[in-house]
Amino acid sequence: MYETFDHTADVGVRVAAPDLPGLFTEAARGLLSLLVEDVGTVEPRVEFNIRLEEQDLAYLFFDWLRELLYLYDARHFLVGACEVKIEGGVLQATIRGEHCDVAKHCLAHEVKAITSHGLFVQQEGEGYKAEFIVDI
Repeated sequence: MYETFDHTADVGVRVAAPDLPGLFTEAARGLLSLLVEDVGTVEPRVEFNIRLEEQDLAYLFFDWLRELLYLYDARHFLVGACEVKIEGGVLQATIRGEHCDVAKHCLAHEVKAITSHGLFVQQEGEGYKAEFIVDI
């Protein structure tokens, strides 16, 4: 016997893309969709560069999401677009977005943390898929 249930403190996100840079980009959009009601309201006004290094792909994915959430928590920065390159365990990204403005951005959830529970990244066929869970 088994059953499923929604847990009020967590939300899961499933992403898919034809390549790893696309997967990481879609994950950023998925995280943004948890932070604001309408991702289309976030304009690419400010640019940051991110460099992360981790040989394990799932941990690199985890670190990426944690870095994006940190930018939101520390600087109130919403990532609206990104260009990601991954090679040899090194992620280099240019992210563009803007600082949160409650008059413009209707906030959706308070995301407290990216969890490692249920986290996975895998190649499937000619593409990639991943899942992550956030604590809200």
